Amino acid sequence: MNKNIGFIGAGKMAQAMMEGLVTSNVIPKRNIMASAVTEKTIKQVENKYGILTSLNNKEVAKFSDILIIAVKPDLHELVISEIKEEIQKDAIIITIAAGITLLDIKQWFGYRVKAVRTMPNTPSLVGEGMSALCPNDVLSEVEIREVEQLFHCFGQSERLEEKLMDAIPAISGSSPAYVYMFIEALADGGVRQGIPRDKAYRLAAQAVLGAAKMVLDTGKHPGELKDNVCTPGGATIEAVAALEKEQFRGAILTAMESCTNKIKNLK
Repeated sequence: MNKNIGFIGAGKMAQAMMEGLVTSNVIPKRNIMASAVTEKTIKQVENKYGILTSLNNKEVAKFSDILIIAVKPDLHELVISEIKEEIQKDAIIITIAAGITLLDIKQWFGYRVKAVRTMPNTPSLVGEGMSALCPNDVLSEVEIREVEQLFHCFGQSERLEEKLMDAIPAISGSSPAYVYMFIEALADGGVRQGIPRDKAYRLAAQAVLGAAKMVLDTGKHPGELKDNVCTPGGATIEAVAALEKEQFRGAILTAMESCTNKIKNLK
């Protein structure tokens, strides 16, 4: 891709994306620039990823064909007011923060820029990210595909209507945290039975990875795949019954509802 990619902000999510971009080799390191507030962060990013860096957000804005605003939600208006006169005429603006709408972006810039509201997740760090993308109608189909190509450097993506974007953190943005808790619980159960901790984590994590791959690769309903593991009168159906008794599904649904409500209250 012959584009300059800029990051305003270099926190964990931005660095996960940088890692994916650099590892993919789709975009040369000289075509990526990031800014941050502190010299310490800039040096860390420069040394780790070999990309261009700056303490000046305006410099990154001028540089970028595709500009990713990777700051906290409450800082977006301030950052946009700083850079809105500096961006390139046809620059594509990408947000990755929860609760920032396309209308917000339009109002803060004062005109209809090419904007894409997105929600990536931290597995982007290992090339297995899942991102939801919602472009506004100023982008052409070719430009949307360029953005998709960018996000595919560190995982997969899905286009969604904006009315669905507030639900994305609960299902793919924040959900890795739930999965890590599940893996930790599985490992604890293994350790309880005498399996060494390091082996328990590996067994549990690989089982979760394999199960996810089965869903994606086979296209089968998760319920069908679950049924295939449960032999009549066997140990797995006993475990499933115990999970149902403890409201396993209900706990997940409640957690997702809490996450979504929090996102909506950010506005």
